[in-house]
Amino acid sequence: MAAPLGGMFSGQPPGPPPPPPGLLGQASLLQATPGVPRTSNSTLVDELESSFEACFASLVSQDYVNGTDQEEIRTGVDQCIQKFLDIARQTECFFLQKRLQLSVQKPEQVIKEDVSELRNELQRKDALVQKHLTKLRHWQQVLEDINVQHKKPAEIPQGSLAYLEQASANIPAPVKQT
Repeated sequence: MAAPLGGMFSGQPPGPPPPPPGLLGQASLLQATPGVPRTSNSTLVDELESSFEACFASLVSQDYVNGTDQEEIRTGVDQCIQKFLDIARQTECFFLQKRLQLSVQKPEQVIKEDVSELRNELQRKDALVQKHLTKLRHWQQVLEDINVQHKKPAEIPQGSLAYLEQASANIPAPVKQT
């Protein structure tokens, strides 16, 4: 897996995508993470991508497949995964810092996002309540039908087998859930 992930999907140019409008000056912030040595053109996202590729490569490498020392293989894979997790944490910290800056600079935007999330959650819960009400109505109808059958003892044919046949014929088939 020598090629970078950029350009992997059709219609996508190779290399890193251009920053979205309004974030032109922020690409340099990805490079300015304190305490982390970086090459001059390397960004945190590039390092995350390369560490992911290294994890993947270590899992499918012929050296590891043909290797006999399981402890050496495990150590190599663990190191790759640990590096990936460290860079992922650094990336998460970067975005959390940006989120904090946004909340300080534009608190109304954070409130709008919270309101939007709450509306979405209410819609999801309303749909869930409607689904449960539909099921409840179905089972109430089934119970009502069974109670009606028990209140008509004169119409029930003699014998337990005939009773079971009539009772099962009046029970509706369960509704398929989608």
